[in-house]
Amino acid sequence: MTNFLPLVLGFCIAFLAVILPGLINMTAAKISLQEGKNEAISFAVGASVVVFVQTFIAVLFARFISQHQEIVATLQEIGIFIFAGLSVYFFWIAKKPKKIKPEAKIKGKSNRFFFGMLLSMLNLLPIPFYVFASMGLAAAGYFSFDKIPVATFVAGVVLGSFSVFYLYIVAFKKIEKKTEFLMRNINYVIGSVTTFMAIVTLIKLLCD
Repeated sequence: MTNFLPLVLGFCIAFLAVILPGLINMTAAKISLQEGKNEAISFAVGASVVVFVQTFIAVLFARFISQHQEIVATLQEIGIFIFAGLSVYFFWIAKKPKKIKPEAKIKGKSNRFFFGMLLSMLNLLPIPFYVFASMGLAAAGYFSFDKIPVATFVAGVVLGSFSVFYLYIVAFKKIEKKTEFLMRNINYVIGSVTTFMAIVTLIKLLCD
């Protein structure tokens, strides 16, 4: 059960982080509509491979940081401001989000697996995000940097990300009609998660 928890946490965090319409999601949906489900799945798998690498690097970096206590407190303080800032953004600034349209132009059929990898590599935000997320979970006692928890957490993130990509592939027409409703409400959910992470990290600092 202890090793299963990081899998669930990784899945949930990734699912919430990726569920908003973005370049990769919308491109996957567009490929599905224009070229078929199989091509879109190939694209999603390619993007998920990069997510795996990015998350693994992020967790290893977080483990390295955790082993150097002289910088942990400073980074936790930075993490508080980051999570607090994200909470403010999702609760207030993002109340009336606009629909995000894919900017990537799809020209002909190429290897969609490598196209997915390319688009995913252009997004570097997952690395710092999962650094602070894994450190926050570790500070709360829900995660450790041992081999099995790291492996299950990374697997959870990959599964959560791919699940969202697949959701857009198979149900985009239904999602498209409810995008504004989805974005407006998911912002509050993500805002609650980032607020929780900020509070947990603050309590950890005060207790130490």
